[in-house]
Amino acid sequence: MRRTPAALAEASPGPAHTIEFDGRALTALPGRSIAAVLWSHGILAWRTTRVDGRPRGAFCGIGACYDCLATVDGRPNQRTCLVPALPGTRVTTQEGNGRADLAV
Repeated sequence: MRRTPAALAEASPGPAHTIEFDGRALTALPGRSIAAVLWSHGILAWRTTRVDGRPRGAFCGIGACYDCLATVDGRPNQRTCLVPALPGTRVTTQEGNGRADLAV
């Protein structure tokens, strides 16, 4: 018998659903953050820095560093490591701070 975290916790996730990332449908399991879903699909960067346009993705995973910002359902500057991936969520790559009036 293979011991996995889900088996040890006797967890049984609900059925998968879909979120959208830059127009692409991605499968997500219930309870995952947007960052976890992106990682599970091999997507490591979903923001560029405002000065040099360097790629950024999840770094700390606990909402302290702001590297994982993305536009979620039209709202820029959302920390994807903290936002749950709900069915139908639309995520788009964010360039720089998204909008000047919402700068971080």
